Amino acid sequence: MRDLAEVMADVADQDRGQWFDLVDPVTGEETGMRFRMAGPDSATQHRAQLALADELADLAGPDGRVSAAHREAARLRCLAACVLGWEIVQDGAAVPFSQANVIRVLKLAKWIHVQVDGFAADRAAFRSVA
Repeated sequence: MRDLAEVMADVADQDRGQWFDLVDPVTGEETGMRFRMAGPDSATQHRAQLALADELADLAGPDGRVSAAHREAARLRCLAACVLGWEIVQDGAAVPFSQANVIRVLKLAKWIHVQVDGFAADRAAFRSVA
């Protein structure tokens, strides 16, 4: 049986984040690009999901629909808000960490945002933090 204090500590640890190494989608080798992600039970992810819901409501037209393009852009902004830091190099220089740069990198290739999104949702990956 888990004590409530353990659950509370787990949530706090998830807010501090866990490092995740991107791997090449074909070879499975590490790329050298790393993201520090907030966990799925963190307050950070909770705030990002609430902001996503608000944004989608604001984007909805009179019929209540949101275009696929707007939904995808909002979803990537939500995912980017869950990235707490990174280690990425371009042309030999560190890429500055900013939400705009995170979104730019997430848009580069579907395999990048699929891996980042999958890790952000993986509770088992964050359980070892506690």
